[in-house]
Amino acid sequence: MKYERPKYLDPKYRIDVSYSTFGNMKIEAPVFDYPISVRENFFRMAHRDHPVWVPFPATEIQELIINDLADPKPDGRQLGPDFRRYSREDYVFRDHFGNSWTWVASAGGAMLTPGTCVCTDICEWEKQIRFPDFRDWNFKECAERFLKEKYDPDKVLHVNIHQGLTEMLVAYLGGYEQGMSSLLLEPEACAAFFEAFAEYMISFFDMLNELYPIDFVTYHDDWGTERETFFSEKIMEEMVFEPTKRIVDHIRNAGKVFELHSCGKIERFMPYMCDLGVDFIQIQRRANDMPKLKALYGDRIGFNAGLEGAEIDTRLTTEKMIDLIRRTIDIYAPGGGFYPAAFASDPEQYWVMASEFYFYSREFYEQ
Repeated sequence: MKYERPKYLDPKYRIDVSYSTFGNMKIEAPVFDYPISVRENFFRMAHRDHPVWVPFPATEIQELIINDLADPKPDGRQLGPDFRRYSREDYVFRDHFGNSWTWVASAGGAMLTPGTCVCTDICEWEKQIRFPDFRDWNFKECAERFLKEKYDPDKVLHVNIHQGLTEMLVAYLGGYEQGMSSLLLEPEACAAFFEAFAEYMISFFDMLNELYPIDFVTYHDDWGTERETFFSEKIMEEMVFEPTKRIVDHIRNAGKVFELHSCGKIERFMPYMCDLGVDFIQIQRRANDMPKLKALYGDRIGFNAGLEGAEIDTRLTTEKMIDLIRRTIDIYAPGGGFYPAAFASDPEQYWVMASEFYFYSREFYEQ
């Protein structure tokens, strides 16, 4: 069946108004006559179990931004970067682990502030590192405020729990040179730290899960540069895999969809990602041949992918955007296991994007 696409602000449609995570842009999108609920379809997509359409995150997923989970402390500590200042300015903040970060607007991300070093010797990590105490932060009050004022039960509730095992090893030790060399020189100490940090991450998730009706969790652990992985398969197998799997299994056993974000050229780790049992991977297209990976592993793992063929920082015409949306669905949607990382430059583009993803994927799956 072919579906007619609604014109911008078509009065026949109820309009959903939301704001983008990055930069807080206003998004106006039509509310469709969904044949099943948004949440049911998302879980079907994640489990590759006969989804009806491709979920569009800007209108179907509600974000729990990490910096909003608890209010900043008077001494300047905060849980994470302020994404609403995404592209406007550089700024420095200190996280709840004690690390200093510099948000680099031109890069769209936070980098460890030069000179930051909480732990001078990984063999002394038990003496030098103190994991955050949840009681020091007003998580409960912020959750009550969110659920009362903002929560939309018709959408998928997503939380990004940020830095994982290897990223935190690097952050605590003051940089990648120190972190990666420690994996080789002090494997026992690193392995012990990973086990302890996995336990902390599980406790952090459990605390959030008691406060919020979470559906979907993203966990960050960058494993490479755009040229190669930071470490070998041997280190993955002997040190990183098991504590990571503890985190994945715990969150998935709680009934949540699990996404692993990992930057870098990490194609050689794809079998491990599948064995971890994650539902979605969020990796870099310019560093990895994602259409090839979909063809090889799409029956075991899902993909969060951008518009296939789009160029960074290039504004698309409406016609070109529609063409790329259809191309992206053709590549990544077969069998389920796909939702897009798609951003627009203005509210009208978001309207067109939301409409095309919904209606074209409906047509795709109905075939």
